Amino acid sequence: MVVEVVAGLLAHSLALLTDAAHMLTDAAALAVAILAAQVARRPARGSYTYGFARVDALSGQASGITLILLAVWFTIEAVRRLVHPSGVHGAVVTVVAVVGVATNLLATGLAGSADRASLNVRGVLAHLITDIWAFAATAIAGVVVVITGWTRADPVASLVVAAVMAWTGWRLAQAAGRIFLEAAPAGVDPHALGQQLAQFDGVAEVHDLHVWQIGPGVTALSAHLLVRSSHDCHEVASGLRTVLHDNYDIGHVTLETDHVDSSVHDAENCADAHGMIHTAPVKH
Repeated sequence: MVVEVVAGLLAHSLALLTDAAHMLTDAAALAVAILAAQVARRPARGSYTYGFARVDALSGQASGITLILLAVWFTIEAVRRLVHPSGVHGAVVTVVAVVGVATNLLATGLAGSADRASLNVRGVLAHLITDIWAFAATAIAGVVVVITGWTRADPVASLVVAAVMAWTGWRLAQAAGRIFLEAAPAGVDPHALGQQLAQFDGVAEVHDLHVWQIGPGVTALSAHLLVRSSHDCHEVASGLRTVLHDNYDIGHVTLETDHVDSSVHDAENCADAHGMIHTAPVKH
């Protein structure tokens, strides 16, 4: 980053200076990611009954928003340079950019070995991969300046980088937003899931179905089941937990069960005086 700042000032390169600013956010994102990874592993305690898994989403969202804001800033500055171009030393830009590509490829390879289901890790990778694109675009711009003398290639490279940053940042912020709004995990259709549960042997109806993501790789589900009188509530609930775990990787399950043809049940029929049973979540 320091080399980019010095080289950018000497070469009058907007692409290098904007990427240096991006690398500064990379350093901050890495520091936040390390902290978030430590906090997210803490067990549930006190009023935080779900633990701290969503710190991961907070970190991913922060990375996404930062990328979007930087993209806006770079776009404005690039447009200004397009209108009023300045002299750019293409050779310096090219050399620094090539070294930057190699450095970020190494960093991306190291970070890529982490758990990619984590929005935190995905945020870090997004920053690093964007840096690779940034350096590649900057290197191409440097070569164009050297060969043709067209200095506007430098701000054009900045616009390319800004577009990649905005797209990556939006996807990260959107993924984090789905977690905070408690949307169903990607790849899980609540309607199709409800139909599969309703077709399970012994189930008459399924009500109040909710499925949401607590954190990376941690999905929860709750539902109210009406069980046919010919079937045992506990056996039906146990069978459904197995289906949810094996087919959807949902291990945190809370089910309320009623027999369909009774308003009040005894303990033998798996219900309390209000006609329902509150089964405890299964931990895997």
